[in-house]
Amino acid sequence: MQSGSLAREARKLPLGLRFASVAVLSLASALGVSEATAQIPSTAAASTSQPAFGSATTPPAPVEPAIPEAPDSPRASMREFFKLAREGRFDEAARYLDVPPKGNGPQLAQRLKAVLDRNLWIDPGDLSPLSLGDPKDGVGVEELGTIPGAPKGDTVRLVRRVEGTTARWVFSRATVERVDSWYSRLDDRWLREILPEALLRPGPRELLWWQWLALPLLCLTGWLVGKLLSFLSQLTFGRVVARTEIQLDDQLLERSRGPVTFSVAIGVVAVGTSWLGLYGPAENFINRVLSAAFFIAIFWAALRVIDASTEHLLVVGQARDNASARSLAPLAGRIAKVMVAIIGVIAVLSELGYPVASLIAGLGIGGVALALAAQKTVENLFGSISIGLDRPFRVGDFVMIDGTVLGTVEAIGLRSTRVRTLDRTLVTMPNGKLADMRVESYTARDRFRLTCIIAVVYGTTSTQLQAVMNEMEAALRRHPKIWPDDVVVRFQGFGVAGLEIEVMAWFKVPDFGSFRGVRQEVLLEFMKAVEDAGTRFALPAQRLHIMADTGNPFGGSSEAPLGGHVDASATVQGGPTLGGNGEGATAVPGGSGKRGAS
Repeated sequence: MQSGSLAREARKLPLGLRFASVAVLSLASALGVSEATAQIPSTAAASTSQPAFGSATTPPAPVEPAIPEAPDSPRASMREFFKLAREGRFDEAARYLDVPPKGNGPQLAQRLKAVLDRNLWIDPGDLSPLSLGDPKDGVGVEELGTIPGAPKGDTVRLVRRVEGTTARWVFSRATVERVDSWYSRLDDRWLREILPEALLRPGPRELLWWQWLALPLLCLTGWLVGKLLSFLSQLTFGRVVARTEIQLDDQLLERSRGPVTFSVAIGVVAVGTSWLGLYGPAENFINRVLSAAFFIAIFWAALRVIDASTEHLLVVGQARDNASARSLAPLAGRIAKVMVAIIGVIAVLSELGYPVASLIAGLGIGGVALALAAQKTVENLFGSISIGLDRPFRVGDFVMIDGTVLGTVEAIGLRSTRVRTLDRTLVTMPNGKLADMRVESYTARDRFRLTCIIAVVYGTTSTQLQAVMNEMEAALRRHPKIWPDDVVVRFQGFGVAGLEIEVMAWFKVPDFGSFRGVRQEVLLEFMKAVEDAGTRFALPAQRLHIMADTGNPFGGSSEAPLGGHVDASATVQGGPTLGGNGEGATAVPGGSGKRGAS
């Protein structure tokens, strides 16, 4: 049976995964979660689970019964040998070696244990539980594997030895004779010869005690080197980022000290662990801890980037003058940091060997429950984020929302937006609904339009009308705020009250208050143009003619009281179409007996 490939496969892992830190190493070792605990067999759970109601029941797959372990099997013999060797009882462990006549049994047992731990990690559970061993290797022979780097034929074998009525499996004579040669090729042989025996015994996670003492020193060395390189990088790149105009790169460089120091320390520890001569399980454990530390460095740097970006957003651009953006940026930063932290914790736990499937499922269920409970709150929060990113309006803008609400935006919060109407009432609208509404911003206009219809009386001649239009257009083009690309002053038609002139022009003013002043100046110029042309504005009027009939509407005689036909004209007059003041009613000139009524 071939075994012990665990150590060789572990050393094939890339060096980039061998990162470490004192905190992660101490945490992982303190937790003390074994491989068997981290990887719970799923077959036991499957055998105890019951089928769901109404689901089709399938017969469970047949499970092969476990073969009982014989007391004289290779598995039992090697378990006893390794137990005695771990306890330092090498004189008793030598009973499981076929020692040559002049060989030192305890010394050979100690050296064989060191060679196997370093080059061919053996798990007794992988060996045959049968008394006669694995039939594939032959009766009475059990092959454990080949020592890497040794000449061909250096295979570690067990043979079955019978002494009286008892039998046990021992390392073959050929294997024992090669122990000294294998031991001489160990990298840490010189260290084993000078260290006391107590420090050479394995501790937790199959790390020797001297290796546990060396790890803190190695981490301290890595931290010192990291501090030095971080300081040098600050000096080098600080001169470069000082020449740029933006402040984001300065903040990123300042906040990168911790992650840079940590990453360099991880690299130093990664290089140093290759000199410790770790056993297979210890090397796997260290590799996983270093990989977890590598993830911690990455997510730590990501959190620093989020902090620097959040602070940068608060001092640049439109967020500096926007209260809503100033409150939204820290909230978005905190949400991003929580998400990064959750992903980082899951990644680190998964790298350390913990089952995270149940944790992810729990987070999913919790997320669904939170989404259902806080549906409206989340909707309004995302609405505020949408408004903050799209920026359809700002605080102070004069807007019309959905064709019903007209006023000035007074505040944009995380949940709602408040608008002050012209009647001085305050309308509060949830951001979730507001993000889907039609918003018309009057403040965003680049120019304001003046449009009106000027009516002059029908007694105006064509020459007078042309003079009025020319003077109106000239007045518009003379104004310093006019947008000259499109100025419209045209005779539109014959209206009910008079001759109608269409006026349309645009003015480049910043706000509606300035436009009111410009409109007043232009309308006064229009009045002067009409007056200079010798005409006047048309006044909308209605005439009511009252005709006498055969009856006497005044009572008494059927003749008119003034001795003639009565034509009473009631004239109702108002101002011009452009909104001027109304004039009083005047008597319409006519024949005798006519009277004006206002």
